[in-house]
Amino acid sequence: MSNKIRIKRGLDIPLAGSAQSRTENISASLVGIVPDDFPGYKWKAVVKPGDRVKSGSALLISKETEDIRLVSPVSGTVREIRRGERRKIEFVSVESDEKNESEAFDSKELLLSMKRSGLYAMMRQRPFDIVPFDGVKPRDIFVTAFDTAPLAADMSEDPLLANLEAGLKALSALTDGKVYLSVPCGSKLNSKYAEVYEFEGPHPAGLVGTQIAAIRPVNKGEVVWTLDAVTVSRIGILAQTGKPDYTARVAVTGPCVKDPHIVATTIGADMATILKGNIEQTEGKVRIISGNVLTGVHIEGEEGFLRFPYRQITIIPEGDEADEFMGWASINPKKYSVKHSFPAFLRGLSKPFDFDARIKGGHRAMILSGEYDKVFPMDIYPEYLLKAIMAGDIERMEQLGIYEVAPEDFALAEFVDTSKIELQKIVREGLDYLRNETL
Repeated sequence: MSNKIRIKRGLDIPLAGSAQSRTENISASLVGIVPDDFPGYKWKAVVKPGDRVKSGSALLISKETEDIRLVSPVSGTVREIRRGERRKIEFVSVESDEKNESEAFDSKELLLSMKRSGLYAMMRQRPFDIVPFDGVKPRDIFVTAFDTAPLAADMSEDPLLANLEAGLKALSALTDGKVYLSVPCGSKLNSKYAEVYEFEGPHPAGLVGTQIAAIRPVNKGEVVWTLDAVTVSRIGILAQTGKPDYTARVAVTGPCVKDPHIVATTIGADMATILKGNIEQTEGKVRIISGNVLTGVHIEGEEGFLRFPYRQITIIPEGDEADEFMGWASINPKKYSVKHSFPAFLRGLSKPFDFDARIKGGHRAMILSGEYDKVFPMDIYPEYLLKAIMAGDIERMEQLGIYEVAPEDFALAEFVDTSKIELQKIVREGLDYLRNETL
């Protein structure tokens, strides 16, 4: 029998454009892998344009250990290795030949196969929110089987989850501790290889950081691994067949999408193919986000790729041509606020709103008003932790719980922040600084 936990502090953002249950199969002719999506290691290319690769062939390997790799999700030809400043690799793209030729991995040496097939890089460890350290056994492994981010699709409907139990069995052999599976309240998912917890409440109930804090927090000197149920299912397929599955079920969502629905494609698929003909024509520009509006990555135009964790695309108005009567002082009932600043609360804040990308405010000093606490369910003082990070005070950061957090845990606080401070960026920089100074 599962344990039940209720999350009381949080916020469900009522963004318009939720995906319908219809699923469309789209074959990606071009895919791209972005090294920045896999922090914690330095990556070097082991292919060059024109090389032939199979699904599962290494495109980039870690400079620290060659067994940890980023691989091609399709068979085909390497088209481009895009480099930026100081020759930093921005992405490696592969043109699919649609033959689906695949590398084979040894399912008996599962951990090594996970590293070489790219699945290891799809996990994260806490502390530091990076690809797990090589050679370090985790205290526990936390798996989340649902997503409460704005417009996120129902993860339980992913066909890959038929292999979830096999994946949990494989993970249970990689830790001396427990595997924890977090599911939404009322879920039918269960496992004999994991301890199941049911969660209910607003976002961020679906974030693994919230779940860790509620189940068994991370202390200094401890390491835990985190991943979603889809990645676990891919591990299960690898353990059973020796060939990983790189397909992805993506929710195409947002107020600027003509037909919000689910797309079955490949991880790293090019945006132009997925979004072709499905963007509403508006007076102003639109913002394409790979991911959700809180933590996703802004894609310039349609010349980009589906980014890790490969679950969602959101398209919203840029808002650069907005012309509102009275500006911020308008009492338009279509304007959303977490406070009762606008009359929208009279119509109910659960009804969908057409948000745009404007921050609607100016940058100023952090205000210690407790507004973060209302949407931050972890047993941490977020304002004081952020101030310790900005001051570079390592001892204070440790005392205030930095080992427990990741940037995504502060996304809602960033959304409601009166001062419009980039909180996720501060946390990311703080985690990197702490890792560089203490390891």
